[in-house]
Amino acid sequence: MKAVTWHGKRDVRVDDVPDPRIEEPTDAIVRVTSTGICGSDLHLYEVLGPFLDAGDILGHEPMGVVEEVGPGVPNLRPGDRVVVPFNISCGHCFMCDQGLQSQCETTQVTGKGKGAALFGYTKLYGQVPGGQAEYLRVPQAQYGPVKVPEGPPDDRFVYLSDVVPTAWQAVEYAGIPDGGSVTVFGLGPIGQMCCRIAAHRGAGTVIGVDLVPERLALAERHGVTTIDARAEKDVPGAVREMTAGRGSDSVIDAVGMEAHGAPLGKLAHQMVGLLPDQVAGPLMEKGGVDRLAVLHQAIATVRRGGTISLSGVYGGMLDPLPMMDLFDKQIQLRMGQANVRRWMDDVLPLVSGDGDPLGVEGLATHRLPLADAPRAYRMFQQKQDGAIKILLQPSA
Repeated sequence: MKAVTWHGKRDVRVDDVPDPRIEEPTDAIVRVTSTGICGSDLHLYEVLGPFLDAGDILGHEPMGVVEEVGPGVPNLRPGDRVVVPFNISCGHCFMCDQGLQSQCETTQVTGKGKGAALFGYTKLYGQVPGGQAEYLRVPQAQYGPVKVPEGPPDDRFVYLSDVVPTAWQAVEYAGIPDGGSVTVFGLGPIGQMCCRIAAHRGAGTVIGVDLVPERLALAERHGVTTIDARAEKDVPGAVREMTAGRGSDSVIDAVGMEAHGAPLGKLAHQMVGLLPDQVAGPLMEKGGVDRLAVLHQAIATVRRGGTISLSGVYGGMLDPLPMMDLFDKQIQLRMGQANVRRWMDDVLPLVSGDGDPLGVEGLATHRLPLADAPRAYRMFQQKQDGAIKILLQPSA
């Protein structure tokens, strides 16, 4: 089969690789019809090379059609249309019972001290072949894949793999009061959906911050009040002006370690990229290599007693945090990988009905064949051609 594989920094290729097969009774094989490129994939493209091997298959946002199931998968049969959550969870361990499927004890990568295994996401998370491929082996298929109805286009459902539940959890964790205010930093796919979900769930004021014109324009079309970070030098001050001088009740950081405007963080990323893997890996895990500009802005923007919700990925161990400010302002801080299956009962009805209240059908800016993956990664990483969300279609 064809699959998108990693071969080095900014070097992804579409290779011929062996077809996946059933290896465990709870496996399924899915023929992938659509699969997204995520902002998290750009971390692999740019800085997480020490935790990858050449030929690793990327991707964690797939959906498709079941081709084969193991004997331990009574809930699926060939021909079922499914979306596959990015975290691999069993559904019956202590953590899954707590609604913490991203910490599943059955698939935890204990050797690396990490939570549940993820599709297509480095040795740290199990080195499980990912979903940017023609076919995908799905472990724990007795629980993970979610059946979706026939008829509507893939765009309705593919974001249930990551984008929609990640944004839903970010909004849930943000604790926005009814009619209250929220500021979302970063208007990529997750940030766009955070804004829409926050409004859908009753936020009175939704403010979006970014520096890419196309992202700002898309958010504005969905009723978001935007701040252009290129033009506004004091974003926290601008938010306070909109919120009775206090700052917003809640802030969502949907950027993480890819923030612009953090030259020391950028330098750290570049230096790590020049080191041998045996040196760079421990530095990434134990050192302070993140770009924290947005997190510092979030702390300055949230009102006293407010909540910051982190959905953007951070990776450093020793990143400096302004603990005095966090303590003095009595800020609550919540974060973590999305527990995709936990939120499925909330989000599946929103994308399955006759309407499209979250506007998922209009989120993708580009739909490209799998063979164009190298170009798609470059376009997404360099924010070319108005790229906000790219879907790869293996059957195209």
